Amino acid sequence: MRTYGQYCGIAKALDTIGDRWTLLIIRELLALGPCRHTDLRNGLPGIASNLLVDRLRELEEAGLIHREAAPPPVATTLFSLTERGRMLEPVLRELSRWGVPLLREPGDNDTFRTHWLDMPARALTDHRPDQPAIALQLHADGNEDLVIEVKDGSVHTHAGRVDHPTASLTGPPHLLAATLLGELDLSAAVQQGLRLSGEREAVLRILPR
Repeated sequence: MRTYGQYCGIAKALDTIGDRWTLLIIRELLALGPCRHTDLRNGLPGIASNLLVDRLRELEEAGLIHREAAPPPVATTLFSLTERGRMLEPVLRELSRWGVPLLREPGDNDTFRTHWLDMPARALTDHRPDQPAIALQLHADGNEDLVIEVKDGSVHTHAGRVDHPTASLTGPPHLLAATLLGELDLSAAVQQGLRLSGEREAVLRILPR
């Protein structure tokens, strides 16, 4: 293992999680929960299969992930975060927040997965915890869906769909991201092409103010 050789918490942390792709693997496992190797490959476009194997082994040796055999009919190896691995969530949340200005101009060749909005969605606040539970569905053009469930003041997310969402937001990734992160007012986002269906107030209930 490469090391900075410095007796410093930041340096020691980077010895463990500073290699390319490592934090993005953590991002995938935080967003999706236990994953197969193929799930991780799908969420990490561009990573070589052998490099992913190496990174998973290193994370397992560091005590950040563990693997287990899933029972039939799945019958494959699943990777999931340990408690210490889950402790990286606030680190990734702050990195996501810090990176907001860098999302204003998406690159022509940038890939995107809707569940990458999971981290900014986790930071949302229920401004009306006294109101009934709601489910919001996000869909970035050409991608899978992300569901934001709000109940009793808590916000939870998961990949997939719900049968009858309270409201849905559909559109290009940069508009979805800017709206969730409070960089763009909902009305302005709709004017620029974001499509809203269902209860507008349900969406406003959780957006940054």
